[in-house]
Parts: sequence; structure tokens; C-alpha cells
Amino acid sequence: MRSIIRGLMAAGAALWLGLAAAQQPYPTKSIRFIVTFPPGGSSDLIARALAPVLADRLRQQVLVENRPGAGGNIGMELVARAAPDGYTMGLGAAGALAVNVSLYPKMPYDPVKDFAPVSNVAFVPFFLIANPSLPANNLQELVALASAKPGELMLGYGGNGTAMHLSGELFKLMAKVQLVNVPYKGSGPAALDTMGGQLPLAMVDVASAIAQVKAGRLKALAVTTAKRIGIAPDVPTFAEAGLPGYEAIGWFGVVMPAGTPPEIVGRMNAELAVALRRQEMRERVIAAGAEPSPGTPEEFGALIRSEIDKWAEVVRASGAKLD
Repeated sequence: MRSIIRGLMAAGAALWLGLAAAQQPYPTKSIRFIVTFPPGGSSDLIARALAPVLADRLRQQVLVENRPGAGGNIGMELVARAAPDGYTMGLGAAGALAVNVSLYPKMPYDPVKDFAPVSNVAFVPFFLIANPSLPANNLQELVALASAKPGELMLGYGGNGTAMHLSGELFKLMAKVQLVNVPYKGSGPAALDTMGGQLPLAMVDVASAIAQVKAGRLKALAVTTAKRIGIAPDVPTFAEAGLPGYEAIGWFGVVMPAGTPPEIVGRMNAELAVALRRQEMRERVIAAGAEPSPGTPEEFGALIRSEIDKWAEVVRASGAKLD
């Protein structure tokens, strides 16, 4: 009888512990934060600035994991295939969440169906940079040089399918020039090779090149935004530099696997909003060459869908395709 009682007590204790664990507020363990670019670019810098703030508020570790490649597809596939329990999230960019679906004949995930949008994080301008030795000191001179040497100048960018890639395609389309595409696994490596002379040109995020531009080791020929940016007020927009109507802005935001409970998505959205509105965090995001832009999950989902349509038109007009 005593053994039966002990067994019932043990079973009751196990049941109680299980119920207590189920009732514990999220999160109860560390969170995996996947970044689809290598260290050094704006998305990586901002993710690493956000992680400790989120960890402090959530009282759990937030572990940044860089998974670059295939224009962000590698990292985003990991997020899409993860358990929808709130313990995996990804920082996805416009390429992986809006552009690649038009560029690649086969995608490892559906950017609309396979993710739960959490929040946009930032909008990101890009620089068209050049090695100082390139005999073109402004956009008009570059267009003239590229027109005189069709298919000879190389243009690097941070990965096939990224917004940088399509920003370059839009430039080539509007300027009517032929450049040879050279994809890299992130803006950082593309900027370094441009500075080192292996590339004459690159389309990169501002964070990857601003220090070298200010030091004179790179030339910034134009910025992709409609207005000049505060971190580089001397760099003209494409429109000012001779290409009216050109504008291309990158962005990135946080997603979780589809099926993640709405209350978890809402909690993470709220924590991201608090973090991004802190003055010190805003300063770090701006220093990384981006503009903080938190919003609701619904707003971020609407942005993803609208950007899919926008970049599909650019892909169609440019004829860009990837295997």
C-alpha cells in the first residue's frame, strides 16, 4: 500500500511540475537569433546591439547566429523550418523576404506563408562606392565610363537576391549601362575588395563603407535614398547625381516560424519596440547607417507583401534570374 501511495504521489508531483512548467511565462530558455549576413554589415551590427537589450528584458540569453549565403535564403530557411515555439527568430532583409521569390526558380520557403512577421526593425540606404583609382568621380562620369566600356566594369554587392543586388539592377536599367555582377556573402567583403582594388564598384549598405568613405579610402558616388542621409550629408542621391526618379531602400525585420503563438509574437514585438525607441539604441542604429522603424506585425506583413510586388517588376524589367 505504501508503494502504491508513493507511486501516486510521484505521479501527482510530475503532473504538477508539468503544469507549472506549462504555465511559466515565455521565455523559459535562451532564444536563437539568426542573422542572414556575415559580421560587419548593418543588420549584424544592429542584431548584436539588440540582443543584450532583449536578453535583459526577457531575462534569457538571446544568441546571435550568423548564417549568410544564397541572398539570405540559408538563414531564413532555418527560421522557417524551426519549431514555432518562440525560441527561434530571424533578422531577414528585403532580399530574403521579398526579392528572392522573383529571382530564384525554386525557393526553400514561402516568404508569406512560412513566417510570422514580428516587426520591421530598420530601413537601410545603400552607397554606390568606387575604388579611388577609378577614373570617375561622380555618377555621370561613371555612366559615361560604363557606356564607353560595356560589360567591362564589375559591380560587387552583398549577395544574389539581396536588395543591394536589385538596387544595382535598377541602376543599370535606368542608366542603360552594362556591368558585370559579382555577388559576395555580405556588404563587408564587397566593400573590402573595392577598397583593395579587386573591384572597381560595389553597391553596399552604408555601415560597411562609411568609415572608409570618410577616410578617403573609398569614393561614395551616390546614396540610394530620395533624400541625403545625416550620416553622410555630402554624398548626393542618385537623383541629384543625374538619375532622376531613382530610389531604392533596403530594410530588415524580425520574423518567427509560421504557427508561432500570437501572444509570443506580440510579446517579442513589444520588446523590440521598447528597445528600438531607447535613445542609445536609436543612436546605435543610426550609427550603423540605418533608420529605426518599429511597427506592428500587421504593418510588417503588409510591407513584405508590397515589396514582393515592387521588386517583381524590377526583376521582370531587368531580366535578372538566378539558378
